[in-house]
Amino acid sequence: MVGTIVLCPGQGAQKVGMARDLAERFPAARHALQALDEALGFPLTATMFDGPEDALLRTDVTQPAILAHSVAVRAVLGDRLGPVQAAMGHSLGEYSAYVVAGVLSPTDAVRLVRKRGELMAAAGDARPGAMSAVLGLDTAAVAAACAASSVAGDLAVAANLNAPDQTVISGDPAAVARAGDACKAAGAKRVMPLKVSGAFHSPLMAPAQAGLAEALAAASFHEPVCPVIANAVAAPVYTSADARRLLVEQLTAPVRFVESAQAAAALVPDARWIEIGPGSVLAGLVKKCVPGAQVTSLGTADDVERFLSA
Repeated sequence: MVGTIVLCPGQGAQKVGMARDLAERFPAARHALQALDEALGFPLTATMFDGPEDALLRTDVTQPAILAHSVAVRAVLGDRLGPVQAAMGHSLGEYSAYVVAGVLSPTDAVRLVRKRGELMAAAGDARPGAMSAVLGLDTAAVAAACAASSVAGDLAVAANLNAPDQTVISGDPAAVARAGDACKAAGAKRVMPLKVSGAFHSPLMAPAQAGLAEALAAASFHEPVCPVIANAVAAPVYTSADARRLLVEQLTAPVRFVESAQAAAALVPDARWIEIGPGSVLAGLVKKCVPGAQVTSLGTADDVERFLSA
């Protein structure tokens, strides 16, 4: 039997109207989303479905919205997804992966990512940061540019190691700008500033760690029914204690997506990869990281219906 690896997207995949078709077509999705609204005590789904976009782009709303979309897809798939041998996510998506693995309930997870978003936004307000995506340059060259650009108290780091030729840099705005220029000089095809509220996955997020650790300690964690590949270490997590610890580390550690995808592929050879949630960004990244990988993205009601009828 072919093994299954579940992928869960992170920030950047959100858009107004997300998951509306799932709620309209599938009672399981509608009930799952309603439960998350009740857990948060505010109508998250109203912002997901109708906006305004400015509200959806707030990181304390974006994070629960993307997790909610993944949870809705998972609820519709039910037993039809079959046994899952491994799960992984991108940044925020790691929380969705822990839902898939049975470590967190959807309601505990959505409350945690709401708190995570609030803490990250506060860290960004206290020390404003910036992020830029670098395309067409290998990660080692990007990291070197960041190191050379970190001067005069300003810091830039390679934060999201998304693909062999795609890395996101993060840090103080001046240092990120210098690193972007250095990457262009080194041959990068493109450097794109990102619309973010802070320097995510960099040391600038350290002030958020204590509050997140407290929230994680108070949440109910269960032992995983399948391993989750943790972003911070690009290795499988088999215990709830390690899950808690690594989710705190993840705030300031780079998202080691290339190594994580390769670790998942080594753990579950010849797997089918199923992306659940908005968009298909991770499908494209996995195909770059694991040549020959077969990836199916399930984000819309039509996607899910095709999968269920296949």
